Amino acid sequence: KLVEYCCAEFLKKKGIDIRQNPRSLRRLRTQCERAKRVLSSANQTTIEVDALGDNEDFNSTITRAKFEELCMSMFKECIPPVEKVLKDSGIPKNQIHEVVLVGGSTRIPKVQDLLRDYFNGKELNK
Repeated sequence: KLVEYCCAEFLKKKGIDIRQNPRSLRRLRTQCERAKRVLSSANQTTIEVDALGDNEDFNSTITRAKFEELCMSMFKECIPPVEKVLKDSGIPKNQIHEVVLVGGSTRIPKVQDLLRDYFNGKELNK
């Protein structure tokens, strides 16, 4: 979602469409991945790629709020698998003693908020 957003920004700012350029997309994806990691601990970051398309540089500041807005539909997809595991186990969520987060996406603050809300404010083990 962040790569799509940046492609649209580049098209709007520079009039250059890089969506069919694998090299440009790979370079942009690398910087978007870095930005995603930074936004797990900071409120904003800058995505910078030199000569992204037609020797035009790309620079954009992205806030955590904008990142969450772009990715909210994906973040909400984290809850149904949790519900299914609980349903399959036969254990109601109010009998869960600890929630342990493992993996890269669990570092995203909004994912943590959604899980914390789902488990009625229970503190998550990171």
